[in-house]
Amino acid sequence: MTKPFPYKLYLVISQEACCGRDMLWVAEQAVKGGVDLVQIREKNKSYPDFLESSLRLKEMLDRYQVPLIVNDNPLVAVNCTAYGVHVGNTDVPPSEIKKKWPDCNMTGYSVEYLEQLTGKEIQYADYLGVSPVFITPTKTDTVTEWGLEGIAKIKSITNKPLVAIGGINETNAQEVIQAGADCLAVVSAICAADNPAMAAQALRNLIETA
Repeated sequence: MTKPFPYKLYLVISQEACCGRDMLWVAEQAVKGGVDLVQIREKNKSYPDFLESSLRLKEMLDRYQVPLIVNDNPLVAVNCTAYGVHVGNTDVPPSEIKKKWPDCNMTGYSVEYLEQLTGKEIQYADYLGVSPVFITPTKTDTVTEWGLEGIAKIKSITNKPLVAIGGINETNAQEVIQAGADCLAVVSAICAADNPAMAAQALRNLIETA
């Protein structure tokens, strides 16, 4: 049975993505603007630093009742009592996460090629990250650029909630929702914006009216 997935605007954040500004400030502004799910993605931090950042971020997000997802690191996720974890197809598979962390509320799984949709790991995922919709400089190890047709194709194959990520901004947000995405995930469209709260609010309004 597919869990409810009420989220519409998903922020993927790292200190590096925040253009020299404090990550907690950027995340809080984004939440005030309409972000309702946050993933911390720190590819280059040591375990202690990643955990410390996650704990601080979770403390802030708890005040707004916004869940925290940890990217690629179930150990950090468990130790900061995050809501869930997000993995790609070269990370710890969703089945292992469910086995080792039965209390995990949500497991996200990146779909980078169609064959994954018929693999056994899909059944253990609570939502699918369609990655990337459009080529983006924040993700260099791209397998497939899905485009709008790819989202529609995946939507026709699975009933899992789809979180679209990659090159999404105000110019294409509505098209991506109309193609079949349930939620939009963004990095630079909010993290690099002069005003993260206004950027989030603009995206949220586009999602709600799509």
